[in-house]
Amino acid sequence: MERLSLRTRVFLFFAILGLGAIAVTGAGLLLGYRQSDGTAGSPFVTAGIVAGFGILGLTAGIWLLFDENVAKPVERLAADLRARAHGGVMRDLDLSTARYLGDLAPAAAAVSKRLSSATLDAADTVAQRTAELAFETQQLTAILTDIPLAVMMVNPANQIVLYDGQSAELLEAEAPARLNASLFDYLKEDAIRAAIEELPRSGQRRIALVAESRSGRFYSGHLRMLGEGAGYMLMLEPLTPDAERPLTYDFGLIRSEPTKDQRSAALRSLTYVIFDTETTGLDPERDEIVQIGAVRVVNGRIIAGERYDTLVNPGRPIPPGSTKVHGISDDMVASAPSATDGVAGFHAFARDAILVAHNAPFDLAFLRRASGDVSFDHPVLDTVLLSAVLFGGSAVHTLDALADRLDVDIAGNVRHTAIGDALATAQVFIGCLAMLEGRGFETFGSVLSEVRKHERIVQDLNHG
Repeated sequence: MERLSLRTRVFLFFAILGLGAIAVTGAGLLLGYRQSDGTAGSPFVTAGIVAGFGILGLTAGIWLLFDENVAKPVERLAADLRARAHGGVMRDLDLSTARYLGDLAPAAAAVSKRLSSATLDAADTVAQRTAELAFETQQLTAILTDIPLAVMMVNPANQIVLYDGQSAELLEAEAPARLNASLFDYLKEDAIRAAIEELPRSGQRRIALVAESRSGRFYSGHLRMLGEGAGYMLMLEPLTPDAERPLTYDFGLIRSEPTKDQRSAALRSLTYVIFDTETTGLDPERDEIVQIGAVRVVNGRIIAGERYDTLVNPGRPIPPGSTKVHGISDDMVASAPSATDGVAGFHAFARDAILVAHNAPFDLAFLRRASGDVSFDHPVLDTVLLSAVLFGGSAVHTLDALADRLDVDIAGNVRHTAIGDALATAQVFIGCLAMLEGRGFETFGSVLSEVRKHERIVQDLNHG
């Protein structure tokens, strides 16, 4: 019973109550019939049928009132409190839907207001520290800019923790640059492993090497160990020494290990690619992709420098009605890559990640139709189903509704663009991650098991 939702338990309570009342009424009528002279069976049967339907109707009516005015508001109130406790939502609670809950709603509002006040105080402290970190980052970037090298930091598991703009150019000659990706997706292992093994014997912390890329390019430079358990740094000759050197990094990855079993992995330890598509229409069997947008979430945060955003030539005219929605015209996609090439690029960007989308089956149907030689066998999460888990199956599960609940602002000029909707979905997803952890869903497998209970919602959404 503890695994059932509040609304399900309330329904079972009233169902048992109604069936029990029918059973008691039937037993009473049967007893009365036996005490009669045995000639009045028909009136007893009629009375039993009328009483049974009356009890069922009365029980169902009271259950509907209770579900609408008590169970649903309690479910919404609990979800709203978790959004404020874990999802960073700051605005006041909407108490209009909980008007029949007595003092529970005002009490929850008082707790929420106190929590918001404490959160604001903490936010001020965090803002000050963030400003300090931003200044330190600017200084570090300025220093790296003056060093004529492409710089990468790699953890002991050979996963990329930091790369600068020069390194990004080097990496992207092989595949999309990605934090938490294996360095060996880009560079061959032999020279790097040999340098790591040679360093202890040399008694030094830096050693010269020539690294070979997966496609056969050669880069000379140095490898420097960063201390026990901290990995190493690669400093290679840059491709364009005078180019800008923005940093992409997450030092929380220094101690991370490659995920061997995704189902048992902690939610925040996984890498997610949140994506969206714009199309010529709403039929995956006949319509085509015109734009793909995606962002990466690593360690529970959006990696600003890692985006995939491309127009796609659908090979057919874009209907004017579709252009009114997403703003993409035939002229805009005339020189864009084909659907197969655009999807292949996205597939490389999403390598080793979990895919996340709002109404994922819709977008995946378009991607798989244009997938060519690549296969989308990634694990998938759907923010529609996460919304059902966190806010109840009866809630509205549109992207706009979910963004509103989680205080995510979707700018009007990017709504219904692939990258704009992908970014909004990513912000929503991060809020959902925090709420899932607050609900006790700590592993990816536990979330998968829970969302499967709500799969009918997505089926109805796509076939309704």
